[in-house]
Amino acid sequence: MVNIDAVKQYLLALQDDICEQLATEDGGATFTEENWVREQGGGGRTRVMANGKVIEKGGVNFSHVFGDTLPPSATANRPELAGRSFQAMGVSLVIHPHNPYVPTSHANVRFFVAEKEGEEPVWWFGGGFDLTPYYGNEDDVRAWHQTAKDACDPFGDGVYEKYKNWCDEYFHLKHRDEPRGVGGLFFDDLYEEGFDKSFAFMQSVGDHFIKAYRPIMAARKATPFGERERKFQCYRRGRYVEFNLVFDRGTIFGLQTGGRTESILMSLPPIVHWDYNWQPEPGSAEDKLYTDFLVKKDWLA
Repeated sequence: MVNIDAVKQYLLALQDDICEQLATEDGGATFTEENWVREQGGGGRTRVMANGKVIEKGGVNFSHVFGDTLPPSATANRPELAGRSFQAMGVSLVIHPHNPYVPTSHANVRFFVAEKEGEEPVWWFGGGFDLTPYYGNEDDVRAWHQTAKDACDPFGDGVYEKYKNWCDEYFHLKHRDEPRGVGGLFFDDLYEEGFDKSFAFMQSVGDHFIKAYRPIMAARKATPFGERERKFQCYRRGRYVEFNLVFDRGTIFGLQTGGRTESILMSLPPIVHWDYNWQPEPGSAEDKLYTDFLVKKDWLA
């Protein structure tokens, strides 16, 4: 039996927990909250932090929207759902730190229900989390992936490997033939295991994000950096913008459903550079990001 209210209450509690933990780790700022209403149905709770000690810009958003017709982004792979009404809810977050040695991180967990009178509702879960370092640290990346595996292991053999590979494929900038970062987990259209088990898996992924990210933030936030590192961070942030505006399903879905633009584009960094045909110096720390980290590999081998 589908329990929409249980999913919503979990997502609201997850938003509370993540915001509290990130604000505590930052130690210099809090999240401001704005509640909004969507004209076509539903609304959300946007929380944003700016100019903290660690977090330059971060947002942790909850939304619950509904409407009479699913947008093209939701029916592209499942045309049989066209014409159904829908509900969509989720928590989505992006953290852009000041310090280039602290990676950018992204996570979201979401639930969709498509309904039609006289027929059983069609529902599914999706989500994941991924890490985008500027100066890679192997210990951090291995710990990140180990926590991702810990989230998956109770749900069977091969689950981590399946969703790790899906993440590598999804967060890939096709026009540059380049990964966005070092990956993590990505899953979508999850329903085959039944509601209870699928919901439990979504919760496990949601709960493990902060377990994966907060220790990295704590370990790297005091690392000294200068103008060179900052400039490279701002250059690499451009890749993040390119992915979110061109490929990201959540961004496209939000814009196609008439969502709140400020909340949808909250994920974009505050300062970004695009430098024409820039190349890192061979053998440099910047070059190492490309040669050692922006490659598909088994980080737990």
